Amino acid sequence: MKNFRDFVNQYWEEAVMPTLQDYIRIPNQSPEYDPDWQTNGHIDAAMDLVLNWVKAQNVSGLSVSVERLEGRTPLMYIDIEGDASQTVLLYGHIDKQPPLDGWAEGFAPYSPLVRDGKLYGRGSVDDGYAVFACIAAIKAVQQAGARHLRCVIIIECDEESGSTDLPFYVDALAERIGTPQLIICLDSGAGNYDQLWLTTSLRGIVAGTLRVEMLEHGVHSGEATGVVPSTFRIARELLSRIENSITGEILDPVFFVDIPPHRVSEAGETAKILAPELVAQYPFVSGAHPLTTDIVELLLNRTWKPGMEVISADGFPPMHQAGNVMRPWTALKLSLRIPPRCDSAIAAARLKEILEADAPYGARVSFEIDSAVNGWNAPTSSSVLAAALTSASQEYFGAAPAFMGEGGSIPFMNMLGERFPQTQFVITGVLGPNGNAHAVNEALDIAAVKKLTCCMAALLSEMA
Repeated sequence: MKNFRDFVNQYWEEAVMPTLQDYIRIPNQSPEYDPDWQTNGHIDAAMDLVLNWVKAQNVSGLSVSVERLEGRTPLMYIDIEGDASQTVLLYGHIDKQPPLDGWAEGFAPYSPLVRDGKLYGRGSVDDGYAVFACIAAIKAVQQAGARHLRCVIIIECDEESGSTDLPFYVDALAERIGTPQLIICLDSGAGNYDQLWLTTSLRGIVAGTLRVEMLEHGVHSGEATGVVPSTFRIARELLSRIENSITGEILDPVFFVDIPPHRVSEAGETAKILAPELVAQYPFVSGAHPLTTDIVELLLNRTWKPGMEVISADGFPPMHQAGNVMRPWTALKLSLRIPPRCDSAIAAARLKEILEADAPYGARVSFEIDSAVNGWNAPTSSSVLAAALTSASQEYFGAAPAFMGEGGSIPFMNMLGERFPQTQFVITGVLGPNGNAHAVNEALDIAAVKKLTCCMAALLSEMA
């Protein structure tokens, strides 16, 4: 195996970091959070920045274009000549989650900051680094005079909105892409920064808005309480149909699947690695603790069992404007994570049925589904791929790779898994402890992403 470490470390510092920081400065929120994205132009600005950087890297055999379908976010398509007998498809995205308030003093979502070996800023680890890591890995292989497979890289701008545009691009580009033998996705997590982490499963999601209405307008709370049922209390009662309010356990069997025995065993092995770190990565307030001290159970809870969170609420005035008023309506945005192999369409229909049936007190209750995405369960890796991944992790991290399911969703994976059932997958990333994707203080571990880039270079070289 050729050693790519020196080249990759220097390339990241000199060629990648300045542009990655420029990318962080662009407020290119995903369309779900910026409905006026076409007018605002931030997504196009981010795409132009990345496009110009890719062109300037002088990668041998590279061609790049920005594809645009009417009414859809743009997609970057990169094709790099290589061993024509096989194609590897590499994936990333550059759209971002909202900035959020509450970043630590001195930190800000669109002001990149390097501190203590981490690059802070929105989009740093989710998923701005991906396109840079892909190009850096291929550049490293070429600089070493080694062979690599033909590489197709697609970078989308809609992932944080559910990748609703991506299937249309994959259809439009199907002939150019061909049938990849290997798909690499750099948008996943890491249990720690000490080894290469490979994602073995992803949960799906059903998201939507529960709305409860009782009055045409608000009335004095002193006159109404005890007469008019509270819409918040009704909403709370409806949520209790879905989950146990004491334990958080989801109640309906439609949202569950039988967990494959090898995934249970995998969780046991992962627990041995992460026992001291899994809980520590969450910023619990003093005195707070997780649902259980059983690490295996926690791992299975977040990967192969359903769970729900209320991610937003409406119908409430700001506290400084809150009068003694019986509010006429309450709206809650729900995010129900569903396990791999749970049909999201069936789950969405069942969730709507449960919430809308037999409305308490004749309230007007509706549940509007925003998205329903299936999870994904990884196929078994070939012996050749497994050996290459083990060798790369040992070389650059000094430890064997580790395997773990993820609690989040990558819509792209399920779609391509169905489209290319014989294809091998490598789902990885550096979203590790305190990476804080989707939250405040998002950060990319610089040493870890350099090692991951080296592993990718080694994999592309070994597989050729």
